[in-house]
Amino acid sequence: YLSLNRLMGWKNQTTVSEFFLLGLFEGSEHQQLLFWLFLLMYLITVIGNLLIIVAVGSNTHLHTPMYFFLANLSFADINFISTIVPKVLMNSQTQNNAISYSDCLAQLYFFIMFGTIDEFLLATMAYDRYVAICHPLHYTIVMTHKLCLLLISIIWVVNVLHALLHTLLMNELIFCAKNEIPHFFCDLNPLLKLSCSDIFINELMILTIGGLAGLIPFLCVIISYVYIVLAILRIPSAKGKQKAFSTCSSHLSVVSLFFGTVFGVYFSPSSNRSAHRNIIASIMYTVVTPMLNPFIYSLRNREMKAALRKLF
Repeated sequence: YLSLNRLMGWKNQTTVSEFFLLGLFEGSEHQQLLFWLFLLMYLITVIGNLLIIVAVGSNTHLHTPMYFFLANLSFADINFISTIVPKVLMNSQTQNNAISYSDCLAQLYFFIMFGTIDEFLLATMAYDRYVAICHPLHYTIVMTHKLCLLLISIIWVVNVLHALLHTLLMNELIFCAKNEIPHFFCDLNPLLKLSCSDIFINELMILTIGGLAGLIPFLCVIISYVYIVLAILRIPSAKGKQKAFSTCSSHLSVVSLFFGTVFGVYFSPSSNRSAHRNIIASIMYTVVTPMLNPFIYSLRNREMKAALRKLF
């Protein structure tokens, strides 16, 4: 009976109704500079990706698998960055870093969902380019409208369930009286560090399910681009090789930045990670790469530039 009373008292003491996000602006001497920088990056990302979606939808020449996947990537990027940055901007202006428990879990859910959707879309686009470059005669047979819709449906369903798994597991945890998160959004690892519960299952799911959700798209991208590079090396024209390598290198640089920072945050040994390094790495894949994607996939693409000129 006494043990039950102690347990009930402990649970009452450790139930939190809100968290405080301290990772970006807390104690910073450059709050206004960071605010305008993040606002600028957010606007560039949203406007750039919206232009891609409108251009693809309005131009019949872009109704192909590659641009269909690109429009989905743009849509995911808009939602991905909108899950995080508006709250960061609001906190910096109101000087109130609080986020309710339910809002924190909602942010965690949409962050995981749109983040992993990004990963799978990058892999699908790499596979699409592999088929187009390495098997051009079979492209229309392989990349059918039905297959594209099937791939997109699988990506969305799988990642909705993947995000739901981590969010439900997080909701089962009990949090200590300390509710200050040394991060600028509700991420998995900072939240787990605040919990008083046994987090073994949560960490296991991050390493297994989360690891597969990152590793499978990454390997798909790498294998696809290895075959693409081998195909480019067989191009007789030096000018053709240079142009193809220029395009591939820009794509791979953004993909490497995205996957590299994600793996660095979630799968490197915790002893090698500091809160500051995690924040910098998180900015790279949550803010910088969604901003770069419109430039990489449109300004370096002749068809997309023509569609944007026609749109304007």
